[in-house]
Amino acid sequence: MIEQLLDRAFGTDRHNRTAYKVRDGVEWLPALSFAALDTEEMLAGTIQVWPVALTDGDGRKHPLLMVGPVAVVPERQSEGFGHVLMAAMTNALNPGAIDPQASLPQVMVGDPAYYERFGFYAAPTQGWSLPGPFEKHRLLVRAANPGVLPSEGTLGPWIG
Repeated sequence: MIEQLLDRAFGTDRHNRTAYKVRDGVEWLPALSFAALDTEEMLAGTIQVWPVALTDGDGRKHPLLMVGPVAVVPERQSEGFGHVLMAAMTNALNPGAIDPQASLPQVMVGDPAYYERFGFYAAPTQGWSLPGPFEKHRLLVRAANPGVLPSEGTLGPWIG
């Protein structure tokens, strides 16, 4: 059902997108990924989180969490499902808000106007590259202290 929802939201050619290449070969993290059901218990939205890394110029890997895809069926958009999914993921990262700075930085490719409300910004990612084409202003990161992130590097899957 999730795959069908993602096809509806992003098209059946979505696997060719750069974001899929970033997380190629790794499994999504079920403890940080959620589905949203409507009042009739139909799948209305989904969010997945993946382990990725930013490899800096010295070859060091900096672990990150890649948020996405975040998708809501087209006819249910603007009803708050996306907000609920982002809140569920954020709460899972920081259960009980014990230490909000303890979670790994999160990265995503998305609409800055929408995701800035959740603390995602493009400024720290402008020197980063991805394994395919992307619009720099849509590569977003959320981190307690973005200054600790490398200013340059290549984003890819976290593989051992």
